[in-house]
Amino acid sequence: MRPRWTLLGVLLLGVGMLLHLLSARAIGGSYLAYRDHIFGFVVLTLVSGAIIAGLGWRFWKGRHDITLLILGAVQTIVGIVVYINRFSVHG
Repeated sequence: MRPRWTLLGVLLLGVGMLLHLLSARAIGGSYLAYRDHIFGFVVLTLVSGAIIAGLGWRFWKGRHDITLLILGAVQTIVGIVVYINRFSVHG
């Protein structure tokens, strides 16, 4: 296991969460916007985490650093997509 990959995975998860929060702020910053974005981040993390953990169990057993790195990268990409899609919200 490589601790740097684990740290990078955690940092990427943080970036993904930050992008969700910035999206909520950009569409009005209401309690409802923040609640929905945080809930969406948690659900997406759980679902994609389960899928990635299953793949990790099959292909790279015992390498939790790789699993966390991939999960962080996926969540950052999803966060970027959510942030870009905030422009299509009309309110």
